[in-house]
Amino acid sequence: MSLNLRIALDAMGGDDAPEIVIDGASLARERHPDLQLTLIGDSAKISELTKKYKNLSDVKIIHADDMVAADEKPSQALRHGKKTSMWLAVNEVALDNADAIISAGNTGALMAISKLQLRMISGVTRPAIAGFLPTLRGLCCMLDLGANIEVDERNLVQFGIMGASFCEAITGKQNPSVGILNVGEEDQKGFDYLRLAGTSLSHQSLNLNYVGFIEGSDIVAGDTDVIVTDGFTGNVALKTAEGTAKFFMHHLRQAFQSTLLSKLGFIFSRGALLKMRRTVDPRYYNGAVLLGLNGICVKSHGGADSIGFSNAIEVACNLVKHEFIPKVSDSISEAEKVIQSKPE
Repeated sequence: MSLNLRIALDAMGGDDAPEIVIDGASLARERHPDLQLTLIGDSAKISELTKKYKNLSDVKIIHADDMVAADEKPSQALRHGKKTSMWLAVNEVALDNADAIISAGNTGALMAISKLQLRMISGVTRPAIAGFLPTLRGLCCMLDLGANIEVDERNLVQFGIMGASFCEAITGKQNPSVGILNVGEEDQKGFDYLRLAGTSLSHQSLNLNYVGFIEGSDIVAGDTDVIVTDGFTGNVALKTAEGTAKFFMHHLRQAFQSTLLSKLGFIFSRGALLKMRRTVDPRYYNGAVLLGLNGICVKSHGGADSIGFSNAIEVACNLVKHEFIPKVSDSISEAEKVIQSKPE
């Protein structure tokens, strides 16, 4: 894939920044040599670190006097953060100097700063955090993962539309299936707003492959490509899945180390186990997107390493390449017509 994209990186965001950000940028450049990168942060540190990488000799560096702290409140970041690396990185997209911004910094601050500078797509009522989970059949997209504790029918319909476009851009799957997470698959289950959202998502004019309600046990089955829910439920589901994967890998490692025979068994099955580990490795699914903004903003996990951060850059590249924002804008306009035409 040949790209000529402009990506702004918050070089100071994340647990191990700026080292992992710059290392991740170099990995991304290996895949996409035409990538135009702008690194925002402590220019002295960035300049010194980029000298280690031949493929980063031409990157643009913008100095930032400060950075957003991991525990800083969004309101504080808005009031006092105009000289931070996060603010200036988002500003590159707002000024049309970059096509996307990636940060591993404070999620709440990133959401607040991005909403203020990039604004919302016309018609979108709330942004949503979307990401991918591994399943038995590949990947599934889930949203919202924490931006909105409470939602209504309109929010869920818009999440479904944005999630389908996001899934198609990242996985390449045409007409991905969309389902709403509920306490049961039956149409009469759940809150009223869930049933109303399901009716709207099934409307023919939206051209969505809506499959109805799904239960929590269906998430990893992989039968549904896009799973729509509120931010509270989505975040709990995500953290539970991550914790379960760590729990399983921990006990599997202990089991293989328990006896001499089990250690020999590991040697013979090492290839298969490494393949399984790669499947559940969160680094390869890193890169949640703040959907609904009038600009592409990707949130990397704060503890991501260089491989994880480079994957977040890859997510941004795919969204720009597939013209994600214009497609979503058109679909949201159609959804508003459907919702407004329904009898009260």
